Amino acid sequence: MTILKCISPIDGSVYAERPTQSFDEAGAAIAKARAARKDWARQPLNKRIKLVMAGVARLNEMVDEVVPELAHMIGRPVKYGGEFRGFNERSNYVASIAADALAPLVVEDSATFTRQILREPHGVVLVIAPWNYPYMTAINTVAPALMAGNTVVIKHATQSLLVGERMVRAFVEAGVPEDVFQNLFLDHQTTSDLIKARQFDFINFTGSVEGGRSIERAAAGTFVGLGLELGGKDPGYVMEDADLVAAVDTLMDGAMFNSGQCCCGIERIYVHSSLYDAFVEKSAAWVANLKLGNPLDPETTLGPMANKRFAAEVRVQVGEAIAAGAVPVVDAANSPQDDGGAYLAPQILTNVDHTMRVMRDESFGPVVGIMKVSGDDEALGLMNDSEFGLTASLWTKDPERAARIGADIETGTVFMNRADYLDPALCWTGVKNTGRGGSLSVIGFQNLTRPKSYHLKKVTA
Repeated sequence: MTILKCISPIDGSVYAERPTQSFDEAGAAIAKARAARKDWARQPLNKRIKLVMAGVARLNEMVDEVVPELAHMIGRPVKYGGEFRGFNERSNYVASIAADALAPLVVEDSATFTRQILREPHGVVLVIAPWNYPYMTAINTVAPALMAGNTVVIKHATQSLLVGERMVRAFVEAGVPEDVFQNLFLDHQTTSDLIKARQFDFINFTGSVEGGRSIERAAAGTFVGLGLELGGKDPGYVMEDADLVAAVDTLMDGAMFNSGQCCCGIERIYVHSSLYDAFVEKSAAWVANLKLGNPLDPETTLGPMANKRFAAEVRVQVGEAIAAGAVPVVDAANSPQDDGGAYLAPQILTNVDHTMRVMRDESFGPVVGIMKVSGDDEALGLMNDSEFGLTASLWTKDPERAARIGADIETGTVFMNRADYLDPALCWTGVKNTGRGGSLSVIGFQNLTRPKSYHLKKVTA
């Protein structure tokens, strides 16, 4: 038995710990989920939706516990009030489209034949959720999976150790049967062994590229469906006709919010030469207003990174870039709160290029590189010069131009004059090493169910 320990980035202390379950213990829990799945799937859709939304409402009632827990576990400032806005928006939207998304596709309903395609739940769905947005990333799959008639087992990251436990508690207290939604504490090996043993009927994983590869290796030959959202290095491109103030505000927020630990955070920016100097100047002023500090302080706007090892990787990338000629815009000496550990001052780098890891590897921290470009062709080549493809943010007053450029960007989502946002009405998906599959929207429901065809020939006199 392994003891999972959540080390708080606030002070390096052990905030929470839980013993892991063995293969047999986990298997017994999964067997309960499997036994409960048919009865749950037989419940009317409206009842399942009502129970899921009751669970969402019950979690909202726990706000005074949830918000400081997040600060202790991942370092997000209490000022931002947790993840309830996105959590609720996504839950409400999938509830509103569930009936249409799961409706039969009727080909024929005549006196002679009924031919139709129904959506059938996979069965037991495993959700392996990440620590950076532990509630919002989990609900992307948990809500539609349960609404569609699946039973769900959630395994959360050690850094956000208490989130799965709290979500399950809220949903069960709201009336979701306890065997239908369960939390497990598992180490990596036991998780892999369970996947290899085909204990699950669908697996959704959000995390690192290497983590995704591990899931694929474990699932090889089982024919179990996978949804994988992995790394990102999302670009922004500011064109010569962009609203400069809005671009700075949105792109800097996209780069720095949650200490840069956002799946679709902005990690590299390309600015037309005519706006470059002004963009850099305004960006530096924007970042200077951030207050790095203890996330429990309501005045703090930038908390520590979730773990000091994450901050160490960002420091290495920044140091390598500076040694190679990059110019730091932010004077770190003005951030005495930067302790060399989890508390990391934000940074903007200029004179960067794609030979530097800070412009190619996932940084996942409060740092962004800004490059000057001559126009669309150069910007497009740089945006596509990446092993990742989750989102791209285009800044222009011309929607046709944005659509034209967007068609050639290798990415899952194209934004115009927006960044770092997940629209639950659209499919959340990626290309290249960002992964495969998609969540939310009608497509999310399709991925959490399988088609079943009915060809019924009627007896006629």
